[in-house]
Amino acid sequence: MQHGERLKNGLIQFLLIVNAFIMLYPLVVMVLSAFKTNAELFASPFALPESFSLANAGRVWSETNFVRYLLNSVTITAVSVVVIVVFGTMAAYAIARYRFRLSGAVFMFFLSGLMVPLKLAIIPLFIQLDLLGLIDTRLGLVLVYVAMGLPSAVFIMTGFLRTLPGELEESARIEGASELRTMLQVMLPLARPAMVIAAIQNAVPIWNDFFFPLVFISTDRLKTLPQGLTVFMGEYNTDWGVLFAGLTLSALPITLVYIVLSRQFIAGLTQGAIK
Repeated sequence: MQHGERLKNGLIQFLLIVNAFIMLYPLVVMVLSAFKTNAELFASPFALPESFSLANAGRVWSETNFVRYLLNSVTITAVSVVVIVVFGTMAAYAIARYRFRLSGAVFMFFLSGLMVPLKLAIIPLFIQLDLLGLIDTRLGLVLVYVAMGLPSAVFIMTGFLRTLPGELEESARIEGASELRTMLQVMLPLARPAMVIAAIQNAVPIWNDFFFPLVFISTDRLKTLPQGLTVFMGEYNTDWGVLFAGLTLSALPITLVYIVLSRQFIAGLTQGAIK
């Protein structure tokens, strides 16, 4: 029995190591390629660079509005995630903690947003934003991301909030706490790991998104990082080393955010698994 359990654990560890290698190898290649010239990349794409020169990063900094693109990405991502988490949590709290006739229908309304990709409605969405005067604006892009992220936030938060014991609310009401105070000071602090999961799950695709900025943003000063770095991609020639340097620099902020919030993220996953 112990031998079989040991073999099972060894197989699981092996699969986890293989999965980690598959996930990390492209990132390592991207970082190493950031220090290579085009000639090095084509001659030995998977080898170590001849020298760890910062020339490519310097070109990204000097030949593009990198700081402007970075600020646009940070602003759009931060505002979108905050709005998604705030409104998603409020909707999820009402669905999970209050009983009313249409609660199931409201929950299914949000879940329907997970089933239909927003990109399928790009033409009517473009027309609607154009009528509102929100084309080529940060606000228009934020609204699109909020609409895209709310369903997943409501789904995550509703499932987590339903697992919290009702005795907590009853105790708070007996102590004279209002509904708002009960939600903010008693229930939501316990749901912080789920809020972090919802935030990270939405922050990463928003930060990396190229499609919606390409469709809705045309002014250079409003471009996000993924869109702005396409300046190094030409019709006949692409400066891959500089492009990989830009991608590496653009990946650093969201990676740091994940590292900072990783403890809360893992806690939310494990609590969800236990419950």
